Amino acid sequence: MKDLTTGPEGRLIWNFTVPMLIGNVFQQSYNVIDSVIVGRAIGKSALAAVGASFPILFLLVALIIGVTMGFSILISQYYGAKDMAKVRRAIDTSYIFLFFASLAATVIGMSASEPILRFLKTPQEIMPQAVTFLRIMFAGILFLFGYNSITAVLRGLGDSKTPLYFLIVSTILNVILVMLFVLVFKWGIAGSAWATVLAQSVSFIMGVVYLNRTHPVLNFRLKGLQFDRKIFRKSLAIGLPTGIQQVMVAAGMMALSRIVNGFGTDAIAAFTAAGRVDTFAVMPAMNLSAAISTFVGQNIGAGRMDRVKHGLKAALMISGVISLSTTLAIILFGWHLISMFSSDPAVIAIGTRYLFIVGGFYLVFSSMFIITGALRGAGDAFIPMLITILALWMIRIPVSVWLSARLGTDGIWWGVPIAWTVGLLLSGAYYRTGRWKRKGIVRVPLSASIDSEGEEAEWNVSKF
Repeated sequence: MKDLTTGPEGRLIWNFTVPMLIGNVFQQSYNVIDSVIVGRAIGKSALAAVGASFPILFLLVALIIGVTMGFSILISQYYGAKDMAKVRRAIDTSYIFLFFASLAATVIGMSASEPILRFLKTPQEIMPQAVTFLRIMFAGILFLFGYNSITAVLRGLGDSKTPLYFLIVSTILNVILVMLFVLVFKWGIAGSAWATVLAQSVSFIMGVVYLNRTHPVLNFRLKGLQFDRKIFRKSLAIGLPTGIQQVMVAAGMMALSRIVNGFGTDAIAAFTAAGRVDTFAVMPAMNLSAAISTFVGQNIGAGRMDRVKHGLKAALMISGVISLSTTLAIILFGWHLISMFSSDPAVIAIGTRYLFIVGGFYLVFSSMFIITGALRGAGDAFIPMLITILALWMIRIPVSVWLSARLGTDGIWWGVPIAWTVGLLLSGAYYRTGRWKRKGIVRVPLSASIDSEGEEAEWNVSKF
């Protein structure tokens, strides 16, 4: 457990971010290796099938993952206030919720995969492989949710290093298994899916063992779990808007996939390959956003608004340097990155154009994501949800539809940075209003709630 309420803000945020970033690099490295093996060994139709499946998988788990984020933020605020009894009850409540949620996601996912794929106009040539991939992934969704619940608990307590160790082991195992199942056993796309499920199950089991051998507050047990309805409602107040936002993002991805699918297998394969590279590029911003959420949550719980402001500025500076460096790398090496996934000239050309268009706006994306992360850490998830939905459904999708009819696939890609720009402007404007200061869940003494300008802060009143 790590206390983020004392010490240099920038250094704390960076040190908290690095383990998550390394872990995601390992995880996405597996995704890249998996896509390279699938694209090269099985073919571009298999690569396209994986890409067509992802938005559906993301849609059905997004709401649950969003609620998990609510638990993480609430745990961080209770921990910042040093209320360990509520930390324990929040952890128990998250375990119970995620168990039943994972069962529901499995049933819905396995039964609805094929109808949703058909609704998205998935080409018939990749339909059987996409259905197979999705059903296997949903069969193992319990392990994904279990691992994410343990990770959310640890990060809420300021520990981003331990999940990294689990993830490194899981990623290495994942790579070994996909090479074995696809290249040796010749199981095709099913081998890729089973490798992921087995690796996720190992991560979850490692997490359970760790929790049972460390602090009593973290003990993972089946007997004696307590479901706290009040804590659950508070978690929903934070997590549900984030979950709905994630669902709308996932639905937007599905709508975008429907547009891309209309341009054929080459476009789908290129979109999948470029998406793998794009994930690496935006990863630092997403990890910094998660770090600033925990940082803000703990400092709000401790009544330190001055540290919240300084922490946000530090996170924006760090992300700015990383984003500009990433943009330069994408411009210089975009073609080579896409060619790793496929030797098909059409796939490489379309994917490279995506990176050139989207890659120039990573600074915009990172700034937007970090500001919304700070808002969520303060317990204000509703407005970021509205901003995301507006930028996605009123800007990105309509612009992509309109421009794709005139510019082809380039028009689809231009919808992305245009939506990011609108999202940043709206998020920044809302942050400057200061209304998010009133959203703190944890009650702290008035005397402790003084901001950097010596004014009494208004966010110290319990929301419930």
